[in-house]
Amino acid sequence: MRRGPGSAAAAMRWPLARFAVAERSMEPSLRPGDWLLVWRGFRVGNPPRVRAGQIVIARHPGRADMLVIKRAVRRHADGWWLASDNQDAGAVDSRSFGPVPQAAIEGRLLLRYHRDSKAEAPPESGGASGLDG
Repeated sequence: MRRGPGSAAAAMRWPLARFAVAERSMEPSLRPGDWLLVWRGFRVGNPPRVRAGQIVIARHPGRADMLVIKRAVRRHADGWWLASDNQDAGAVDSRSFGPVPQAAIEGRLLLRYHRDSKAEAPPESGGASGLDG
């Protein structure tokens, strides 16, 4: 059976993605050079469930092309209040752009790992690298 672009199979995606941390706004939890494995969920347009305290990858509300790594602090009627762990880093978070809609949450952190600095950089895997941490 062949499935077209409008079928349910077309709305599926690989549920995991890899991202690299580029900024210091989530220190000490995450540091530049850390790599993240993120759960995105199987279905496009169906954001993963988030709980307060979890670290998430989200689209910046004012710049949809920019992804940010932040901690989900509390749920609002308009979305999630996202905060940086390192407030002194001059980071942009919900203090400047307000709550982030649930639909803008791209995924939640499953695990963090640090690549060996001597290892060759991997090719792009579909995930974004150089995120605003």
